[in-house]
Amino acid sequence: MSKKQIEECVRTSLDAYFRDLCGTEPDGMYEMMIRTVEKPLLEVVLKQAEHNQSKAAEWLGLNRNTLRKKLVEHKLIK
Repeated sequence: MSKKQIEECVRTSLDAYFRDLCGTEPDGMYEMMIRTVEKPLLEVVLKQAEHNQSKAAEWLGLNRNTLRKKLVEHKLIK
């Protein structure tokens, strides 16, 4: 899947989200979207990196400590 296909998937999902709101104004969308996308991103990358946090952090362009903090926030590690 290309970057463009991922962008289109997000765009389509957001259009559906707004339709489902039926005119109600959203609140805190940015944080909601980041948290919604971040958890599966971390899960998949960590799995592909065979749970090697250093490798996953490198692939994500994050500091390993930042990755660990995010993994704890999403309850993916203790």
